[in-house]
Amino acid sequence: MSELIRPSTVLPANRQNFELHTEDGLTLVGESASPLGPRTATILALHPNPTGGGMMDSHIYKKAANRLPFMAGIEIVRFNTRGTTSERGTSQGRYDNGDSEKFDVVAGINYCFDSLQADNLWVMGWSFGTEIALRHARDPRVKGLILLSPPLMKVSEDELAFWASDGRPIVALIPEHDDYLKPVEAAQRFAVIPQLELIPVADAKHLWVGEPMVYRVLSEITRMVAPLRLPLPEEI
Repeated sequence: MSELIRPSTVLPANRQNFELHTEDGLTLVGESASPLGPRTATILALHPNPTGGGMMDSHIYKKAANRLPFMAGIEIVRFNTRGTTSERGTSQGRYDNGDSEKFDVVAGINYCFDSLQADNLWVMGWSFGTEIALRHARDPRVKGLILLSPPLMKVSEDELAFWASDGRPIVALIPEHDDYLKPVEAAQRFAVIPQLELIPVADAKHLWVGEPMVYRVLSEITRMVAPLRLPLPEEI
């Protein structure tokens, strides 16, 4: 008998704790959730700002790791940036406003390729995570970016121009009622990147609270990296 997928639903996956070692000498903690069957894509998830409670277990990312490996064959790789704490533990170092986090992003990308042998890697950011994705995830092996609730507070025009000339695909999900950047303003700021797909999401807020919003976000992620696995099931 099938059951609705609920906030607490955890579907089968191969889950492994790992450590990242940054170029500036820090150890960061994380977890990978890999499909038991064929892998369609790997996503490196960069979490919201730890000064506001963001961490690798922020709910969209935890639910992505709990569901997408089984539902869509998508491997989810999460870690705590420097100075960030979650149930997995605390990463060394101190929060640096997105600057020294460059080393964290690079270490995460290298781990995906060197240890997980990723062959279709996307970088996903949520809030603060979008800032460090846009600023630091330039590795040419990355296929593209997925941005959830980007505030664009610390991203320069030169950094946006890099992605415009680079040409790799980017999708940005913009909540209608976002606290920092609403759809109209987002369209203006992102206009410099012609290949960016901007998706306004009606009734959504910055934190994507509620199962309908979780389903929408996970579906958009899947559409970008594993479209043949849509629609995602709503019950199991």
